[in-house]
Amino acid sequence: MSITETIIDIPIEHEKNVFGNYDSYIKIIEKTLNVTIIERNGEIKVIGDTEGAAKAKSIILQLLELSKRGNNITEQQVNYALSLSFEEKEKEIVEIDKELICHTINGRPIKPKTIGQKNYVDQMRSKMIVFGIGPAGTGKTYLAIAMAVTAFKNDEVNKIILTRPAIEAGEKLGFLPGDLQSKVDPYLRPLYDALHQIMGPEAYLRNSEKGLIEVAPLAYMRGRTLDNAFIILDEAQNTTPAQMKMFLTRIGYGSKAIITGDLTQKDLPKGVNSGLDMAIKVLNKIEEIGFSYLTGQDVVRHPLVQKIVKAYDAYEEKQKQPKSSSKIKRGKRVENIRSN
Repeated sequence: MSITETIIDIPIEHEKNVFGNYDSYIKIIEKTLNVTIIERNGEIKVIGDTEGAAKAKSIILQLLELSKRGNNITEQQVNYALSLSFEEKEKEIVEIDKELICHTINGRPIKPKTIGQKNYVDQMRSKMIVFGIGPAGTGKTYLAIAMAVTAFKNDEVNKIILTRPAIEAGEKLGFLPGDLQSKVDPYLRPLYDALHQIMGPEAYLRNSEKGLIEVAPLAYMRGRTLDNAFIILDEAQNTTPAQMKMFLTRIGYGSKAIITGDLTQKDLPKGVNSGLDMAIKVLNKIEEIGFSYLTGQDVVRHPLVQKIVKAYDAYEEKQKQPKSSSKIKRGKRVENIRSN
């Protein structure tokens, strides 16, 4: 194995952003690619085998480009660039960054951060109905709400409707105090939080009072026809097949519907089928309907969340494997006992 050295010039004003606090990002790259990275006076020397050094150089250059565009580099971006490098796709992280959806009330840009998220956003732009399916932390709901607010501000729709089934997450909450709205608000809190962050509490309240933004339980959708609206059904894995059919048949002219869900986090009573499961089977051949499947690689919360998702996926996959080998061994032991 031949050892090679490669040099990268990095402007001093971008050095801390690319390197991370206490060189944490560089240490991740070194450990993953088995290279050594040395910095002196704005010059970076990468030492390692030919392939590892080339990957490290390419990743650092991509992170530098993100920094030049005004991004604050995160550990998630570093880890994602590394994972893409093994498929020789690390340059796509810069292409993804071009896809601006909108800005939050504080001026923070909202963009897809992974290839899966970019495909999801592209489908929301081109399809009338889109299913966003994936684990927690993949940005399914947040990106959908960002798209809804953008469409509303651009007068592409007259109304935003956010809904989710009001079902307990594996807990018996008993009788909640207050009127009907205060009873269902806890189930809808994540939707309120996202709206407040993207458009601001004042703008939300102003438009909500006019009836232009509605956050309501799924049961409130029955009997309505929703024209010229951007409609988001969140936590769709907790709908029944009848509820899902009811929701999909509410969609009127000029509307767009996004259905988000995590097939691994169903809170339905035992024996009740998920409406999301059935919808995937029934509708997957209709061209006008998009299906975007996000994975653990698309998790953009704390890196620990990505590890948790992967650990659960691995455990559930292991549980599905047939236990025939243990039965064979048990059968052989019985035969040996009988023969003796």
